[in-house]
Amino acid sequence: MLLLAVDTATPAVTVALHDGSSVLAAESQVDARRHGELLLPAVDRVLAEAGLKLEAVTDVVVGVGPGPYTGLRVGLVTALTFGSVLGVPVHGLSTLDGLAYASEAAGAIDGPFVVATDARRKEVYWARYADARTRLTDPAVDRPADIAGLVAGLPAVGAGALLYPDTFPDARGPEHQSAAALASLAAERLAAGQTLLPPVPLYLRRPDAQVPKNYKVVTPK
Repeated sequence: MLLLAVDTATPAVTVALHDGSSVLAAESQVDARRHGELLLPAVDRVLAEAGLKLEAVTDVVVGVGPGPYTGLRVGLVTALTFGSVLGVPVHGLSTLDGLAYASEAAGAIDGPFVVATDARRKEVYWARYADARTRLTDPAVDRPADIAGLVAGLPAVGAGALLYPDTFPDARGPEHQSAAALASLAAERLAAGQTLLPPVPLYLRRPDAQVPKNYKVVTPK
């Protein structure tokens, strides 16, 4: 097995290779405006670091969000393209689940917690977890003040938690998504015979960019 994992659902453009036992190489860059520019070169560098060719990949894993439309689709389209060209399966995983899993490696939390990423528009994407592998609620998007009662007393990880200390007073790292964690979680679940998510984006709301209302259609005479 050789898993190629990518995620662009957050400001982190992150890539990793996993051989089913451990992470062979990984890279992350945080830049919310350059997902499309940074992702493919990062894949090339990770493959080079591991001394492998793209043709050796047997599975592709992609973070399906939730995340903003523009960034999220870069990773998904890239993953689906690799899957089509290589003739290998493409698996989806929740970006929030990847962050939750990474929190265990960081040794940051022991017990129930929340993962929250920045959804912009003064909102967060979030979910509650019993532990690093067990999500208790479906991913949602809300204003932090509106969920204060639901997350009260719980530690939280992710950039969204760090942005809103009034709602998440016990915010901790990791701040950004890690494809290394995503790949490790995928390898663990695949080895256990679990079915992962389809590579379908989880947006939770409309894109920020929309066609203006009262748009005037001009037709040729």
